[in-house]
Amino acid sequence: MQAEKTEVIDDRRRTSLALAAFGILAPLGTLACGHARAAGFPARPVTLVVPFAAGGATDTLVRTLADGASKHLGQPVVVENRPGAAGVLGANVVARAKPDGYTLTIMPEPVFRLPHLQKTQFDPMQDFTYVIHLTGYSLGVAVRADAPWKSWQDMVEDARRNPGKISYGTTGTNSTMHVTMEEIGQKLGIRLNHVPYKGESEIIAAMIGGHIDLGVTAGGIGPYVDSGKARWLVLWTAGHSRRWPAVPTLRDVGLDMVSTSPFGIAGPRGMDAPTVQVLHDAFRKALYEPAMQQMLDRLDQEMAYLDSSGYAAFARQRYDSQGKLVKRLGLSANP
Repeated sequence: MQAEKTEVIDDRRRTSLALAAFGILAPLGTLACGHARAAGFPARPVTLVVPFAAGGATDTLVRTLADGASKHLGQPVVVENRPGAAGVLGANVVARAKPDGYTLTIMPEPVFRLPHLQKTQFDPMQDFTYVIHLTGYSLGVAVRADAPWKSWQDMVEDARRNPGKISYGTTGTNSTMHVTMEEIGQKLGIRLNHVPYKGESEIIAAMIGGHIDLGVTAGGIGPYVDSGKARWLVLWTAGHSRRWPAVPTLRDVGLDMVSTSPFGIAGPRGMDAPTVQVLHDAFRKALYEPAMQQMLDRLDQEMAYLDSSGYAAFARQRYDSQGKLVKRLGLSANP
């Protein structure tokens, strides 16, 4: 009997440690219910909100990921686009959703920035369960092939001569694209005209159509660059692109900056650990599948996998660093 009692105590200790890794401590009765739910999860389709327009880099990549995860979950992962508001509409939806694992969202960097600027419908440190971190973008500034600037420096010199004349498109006010351009402008002493859009596909269409001068984009511009309809002026990555190795980075042009706007997947607060594990495992398997790796290569993005506890710690770090950035740049909710 003593041996059996010791085994039960050890099992409870292991259970508590496992739950602590997710920031959750629950009585054994709750744990048993959690295992029961996870055993039958998912019993219906899972919704994954993409807070950007269809057709852009994020949407394209996430749909590939969702297809792979669907196979491992045994239920469809349905992608739902909610573009606008610099990418935080998905967070708004999920913050109010039931914590049953059936409603998830892509978490872009503005989720950690906007609470430092204005009142939001969510607290990124309290209202979400972080499931898995995925990747970051190969962001940069592109122009049409017939643009007058043959280099980044040509554009900067023109901007100094003509403050506010050159326009650029981003995914919204206080998006990472916008904030990075603001920081670049401050460092270089130039003023550009910001035009917000709901997603990368809209930015590219506006630039190719001649409605804006510069497009701040990710890998979605790739086909236009490869076909000769557009050109990169500069990339914001840490190193040179595998796909376009001749394109300079910000560091190459004298700005010690890197901006990749990393993102992952999160659900509502209070999700039970077994359900989180089921989702994490399905998305992780999908992330490493050939189709997903090929999509990352096509978009020139680097994989940046973190498990659930690692992503939660990263979220805290990102929230703190974005608060410092807001103060340093003097950002406001309505610039």
